[in-house]
Amino acid sequence: MTTHLVQQFEFLSEIERLRGVERQNLLLDGSRVENSAEHSWHLALYALAFAPYAPPAVSIPRVIQMLLLHDIVEIDVGDHPIDEPTDWTAVAKAEEQAQKRIFGLLPKVQGDELQLLWREFEAAESADARFAKALDYCQPIFQTLCAVSPPEDHLRVVRENLTTGRATTLKDRFPEAYTAALELINGAEVSDLDFAARLAFVSEADRLKSILRASRIASGQRYENSAEHSWHIMLYAWILAPYSVSQVDVTRVLTMLLLHDLVEIDAGDVPIHSKLDADALARIEAEELAAAQRIFGFLPAAQTEECLKIWQEFEAANSSDAIFAKSIDRVQPVLLNIATGGGSWIEYNVTLPQLESRVGAKIARGAPQVWAYVRAQLLPWFTERGRL
Repeated sequence: MTTHLVQQFEFLSEIERLRGVERQNLLLDGSRVENSAEHSWHLALYALAFAPYAPPAVSIPRVIQMLLLHDIVEIDVGDHPIDEPTDWTAVAKAEEQAQKRIFGLLPKVQGDELQLLWREFEAAESADARFAKALDYCQPIFQTLCAVSPPEDHLRVVRENLTTGRATTLKDRFPEAYTAALELINGAEVSDLDFAARLAFVSEADRLKSILRASRIASGQRYENSAEHSWHIMLYAWILAPYSVSQVDVTRVLTMLLLHDLVEIDAGDVPIHSKLDADALARIEAEELAAAQRIFGFLPAAQTEECLKIWQEFEAANSSDAIFAKSIDRVQPVLLNIATGGGSWIEYNVTLPQLESRVGAKIARGAPQVWAYVRAQLLPWFTERGRL
């Protein structure tokens, strides 16, 4: 089992590099281009929000999993804008080699599982893959059409994509999205009010890409944001689910982690090592609840209630699914701090007993084998600095 953990953490560390792959699309506020990790998280949220529009045969949990991993190959081959001259046959060949290398880092059973799912997405022959592809085509379009001030050349690409490009497949795969895109590009409002509500929700969620956390990305170049963090820990939960102390429903865990940090759009990130008294914690709890009610409130009523319920379950951390989700939420920052030479441990002057109390106990509650492994990795850092 330890050998498997070594392989699994090697994979989870390698895919962190997806944060450094830049796409053509801008954030909705136009402040910067988005990266492929936060794009993948956003697509998973699209799948959840627009689930009622999926054909009856579609499994939304499988669609979410496809979208979480579909762009991992870009670590090796990069992103290729659709409007640039490209040898797509060569790209496909390079991506096939990339997925073999990257998923090959995992234990064979898991690696084979992810490889098959990635290939299913690429083939776009199953109902799940076709809907996943449709969402992948939608997000860049609406990312432009809902932007504060979209560049004219981006609008041109959208027009061409809808009239002669790959997005023409939306007529059959996701006609409601195709109609909404045409309405927006022609200066009209979206006539399908439920679609418009869901589009407002995923557009508001784009702001999570600008919420910075206390940990730096592994390269140390910048602080991570909460959207890419959410993507990364969803992969953590998926890969490390066999180590849960109790049996869990992985699809519910992924949904919790997909949604859990959206409240930070209003309330901001609260570093786990910050010193807060009871009054401050109560204030933050109230702010996060208000944020959850506002943000999920963009959705039609039934989905608002559903999302709020699963977010509250995560916060309460009483169910097996929530306990494991909370555990995994604590694992990834530890690995980033190790990669960056201490990271937020230095900033907050953290000792090993403090880390074990604030982080280790929470990880061990849901995944004790994972904490035992991670603790062995971080112990040398604290030993060398006398912070035991």
